[in-house]
Amino acid sequence: MSLSLRAQTDVARLPGHPLLRSVPPSADPAQFRDGMALLAAAVSIITTDGDNGRHGFTASAVCSVSDDPPTLLVCINRVASAHPYILDHGTLAVNVLTGDQQALSSAFSSRSKTMEERFAAATWNRGTVGSPLLADALASFECIVDQAIDAGTHTVVLARVVDIVLSTEAPDSLVWFSRRYAALPRDA
Repeated sequence: MSLSLRAQTDVARLPGHPLLRSVPPSADPAQFRDGMALLAAAVSIITTDGDNGRHGFTASAVCSVSDDPPTLLVCINRVASAHPYILDHGTLAVNVLTGDQQALSSAFSSRSKTMEERFAAATWNRGTVGSPLLADALASFECIVDQAIDAGTHTVVLARVVDIVLSTEAPDSLVWFSRRYAALPRDA
């Protein structure tokens, strides 16, 4: 917290919680997006397959929750075309991209590309529970949806990992930082 904001906040006791600082109810959305652009994140393609066909989108809002049981958190914008299908199928894969997969990331984030065009841009394998796994991903985590929680414009999905495929040869990871791609070497 910046000194200026810290100086403006009052200390309040919330029921059942220790002393916490109360802050204005909401930050400016544009400033929030600018701040989040400075949070470097791995770039992944989230995929699903089922009765409604294959669907996928590019995401950077993915993180680990627990290793026992292995669980990931995936944030999905509710206007994303894949959103209803991931929830309906109940499965997903998190395919972590390598540094040379920028074009694939862009294809899966493009609203002008059909799902068929997106999936045609790479080679995919069928995972244990049916999710499309990117053949040359840095890592693929195949998951079953455990919980879905609506929060703001997104659905937060808690996904239990049932299988993992790791690359031993990919030299780097694709990351998103300051609204652009960068490659982060494995052996930095």
